[in-house]
Amino acid sequence: MKQLHALVIYVPRSHTEQVLIAIGNAGAGKVGKYSHCSFVAPGTGRFTPQEGAEPYLGKVGQPEQAAEDRIECVVEQPLLAGVVAALRAAHPYEEPAFMSWQVEGWR
Repeated sequence: MKQLHALVIYVPRSHTEQVLIAIGNAGAGKVGKYSHCSFVAPGTGRFTPQEGAEPYLGKVGQPEQAAEDRIECVVEQPLLAGVVAALRAAHPYEEPAFMSWQVEGWR
């Protein structure tokens, strides 16, 4: 059985497609004989840029809200570092919000 990770990424809606293509091309979202598989759901991201930040949206010290999408996909363990590098390169935020964890029992 392959070692897989679930990957969740929060991205401004304006860059969702760009990030999906980048991570898919890096190998994320392989399920059986399918590639670029993902689930996308809309939401609102909230953050306050701190001193020293160079925010894509908003101003330092001021709370901000942004229309964002939550991207979910699976990534084979050996590809995870490359997928994360691709998401960082395609994502407009200086600190993209994402998380991953090992998935048990996925085929």
